Amino acid sequence: MDPNFSGLTQRLAKANQSHLLQFWNELSPTERADLALDLQGMDFQEINGFFKNAMEMSTNSKQEKMDTRMEPVPMEVLGSVTRNRSSLKAWELTGLQCISQNKVAVLLLAGGQGTRLGVSYPKGMYDVGLPSHKTLFQIQAERILKLQQLTEQRHNIKCCIPWYIMTSGRTMEATEKFFSRHNFFGLDKNNIVFFQQGMLPAMDYNGKIIMESKGMLSMAPDGNGGLYRALGNQGILADMERRGIEFIHVYCVDNILVKVADPAFIGFCVQKEADCGAKVVEKTNPTEAVGVVCKVDGHYQVVEYSEITLETAQKRSLDGRLMFNAGNVANHFFSFSFLKDIVQTYEPKLQHHVAQKRIPHVDAKGQLIQPDKPNGIKMEKFVFDIFQFAKTFVVYEVLREDEFSPLKNADSQEGKDTPTTARHALMSLHHLWVLNAGGHFIDENGRRIPAIPSLKDGTDMPIQCEISPLVSYGGEGLEELVKDREFHPTLMIDENGVHQVVKNGI
Repeated sequence: MDPNFSGLTQRLAKANQSHLLQFWNELSPTERADLALDLQGMDFQEINGFFKNAMEMSTNSKQEKMDTRMEPVPMEVLGSVTRNRSSLKAWELTGLQCISQNKVAVLLLAGGQGTRLGVSYPKGMYDVGLPSHKTLFQIQAERILKLQQLTEQRHNIKCCIPWYIMTSGRTMEATEKFFSRHNFFGLDKNNIVFFQQGMLPAMDYNGKIIMESKGMLSMAPDGNGGLYRALGNQGILADMERRGIEFIHVYCVDNILVKVADPAFIGFCVQKEADCGAKVVEKTNPTEAVGVVCKVDGHYQVVEYSEITLETAQKRSLDGRLMFNAGNVANHFFSFSFLKDIVQTYEPKLQHHVAQKRIPHVDAKGQLIQPDKPNGIKMEKFVFDIFQFAKTFVVYEVLREDEFSPLKNADSQEGKDTPTTARHALMSLHHLWVLNAGGHFIDENGRRIPAIPSLKDGTDMPIQCEISPLVSYGGEGLEELVKDREFHPTLMIDENGVHQVVKNGI
């Protein structure tokens, strides 16, 4: 294909991106065809506009802290598993009723690779080293299966929770193959819908698109906030409408403790008639590098730790808690009508955020350069950017040890958000479930082991205990299996029964 004949050369020149064809004469016919296809599908004026606006917003946000514009989440929009214990059952029953009516879907943000974990495959395929060696994808799939069963038992009616899985260009094929190879983990494959978030080119600080090789642009996913554009242009919104979905639970793949389609969270949001809800955990200390949900200029948003001063981060309420303590965990509720409004009306108004990166690239001679400091930006939107448009926004506070342990980093001395901390968090929770159901653990001398250890610093070793989601979704239904019984670790409870794994076998 001749780029002059197709008008591509003129389009690139007009957008000040002519350098993308500088190695054209050195490319093979196949490489030329691939590059031309990539370039033809791009709106360069739109991309240049994204860059200009993102850089302006980045410059402004660096200069201004949010402190004076912030106010904490008001109590009237807040639900809490600790402060509203008497309401939990009613919220859960409302959520289960919605599930029984096939009104609830879950939407998984699974575009990330496990690069920081030292693997190149999708993060959901990672095995954190549980006794069962289940991956994150399998654990989440089995929670959906169990929740469907619990709902069907309660309402005596068949139901399904459709699972929408947003991948990226780099994870789509591997994710689909993994699910197919594992027979969709027992779920109906017709109720699992894979789709792909958009990609945007990486750009240098002058607004030039970066080339990772002579015939290939450096592309990156457009952030988890790319969800909203993808919902529209990939037909996902239409599929939800066809199925009669009214409520959607959105979450990130890397949280091993996530309660998928949590009926109490959904029921709370539905009872409050919310169009948007955020599940949060209490910040552990003022300097924890986590965004907080709060109001800014009267609108809800997530403010990153870097956007406020230490003085504001340290402020405390009369009860001694941090004033800005609603830690964002990328776990959200949306009504379908709100999502539809976002996709059709508000998405184009969302600004891209700037992430400065070290981006490998070819220089003017075609030599590959591996930079040792940031040399460009990747542009991304965040899933929480749309909180500001909600008419009725609510916040649901849960316990970190019950519901949040993200997997982000490889095992190391620092030990934060690693396979080990994720594994320990799950086994610690399951130990607690056994104790709550009347079971006990004993050591090699037959003495009862005291109650659960603290895992706050990530160094204490938990009891080796794993309960399959197919047996219990949230700790329910274990009494008949463990009450008044004593167990040696390692304990595994799955659909085949109770197993105590000892050093020489089972």
